[in-house]
Amino acid sequence: QVQLVESGGGSVQAGGSLTLSCAASGDTRRRNCMAWFRQAPGKEREFVSSILGDSTTNYADSVKGRFTISKDNEKNTLLLQMNSLEPEDTAMYYCAARLWGDLESYCTNDYAMNYWGQGTLVTISS
Repeated sequence: QVQLVESGGGSVQAGGSLTLSCAASGDTRRRNCMAWFRQAPGKEREFVSSILGDSTTNYADSVKGRFTISKDNEKNTLLLQMNSLEPEDTAMYYCAARLWGDLESYCTNDYAMNYWGQGTLVTISS
């Protein structure tokens, strides 16, 4: 069993920064895809960023250049550094992982994720 637990959300003013963390437990040592998704109230869940293995990253156009995804393998933790935050970034942010199968083809698709965290709320005020 794999568990994902997000932390680091909060309320900041536009232009500020936050770093989200996703602590993973269980058998996640094999090559994997880990990703961040977000969902605002009344809106569809959307892809934010993902990392395949330790180096191949993907970003939604809306966050490219502002967000950085990375892994701290020593701590088995996924990170999302968010800079220049905008009110449009306000959402519940979810950590997700795909641990088997065709990782390369599905590392940005929510329906392909095998595990999900509980979410951490990010609120950006203007």
